[in-house]
Amino acid sequence: MPYVNIKITEENTTKKQKKKLVKGVTKLLEKVLGKNPKTTFVIIDEVPCDNWAIEGKLVSSKRKCNKKKRKNAK
Repeated sequence: MPYVNIKITEENTTKKQKKKLVKGVTKLLEKVLGKNPKTTFVIIDEVPCDNWAIEGKLVSSKRKCNKKKRKNAK
């Protein structure tokens, strides 16, 4: 029963993009490891840019990010 947790910054990722990501990860686990898609869990966590840092700097100070959590696009 694979469990995959994907963490990305909150930057306008659409529902369509998330669906493609989940489908791709699920197919990869099936192809490479022979895992059953019916028992494969994929979770996407969107982290505010103020809570993610790289090179000792907050992502929000390095690039434009959403200040408010947005609703997923259809």
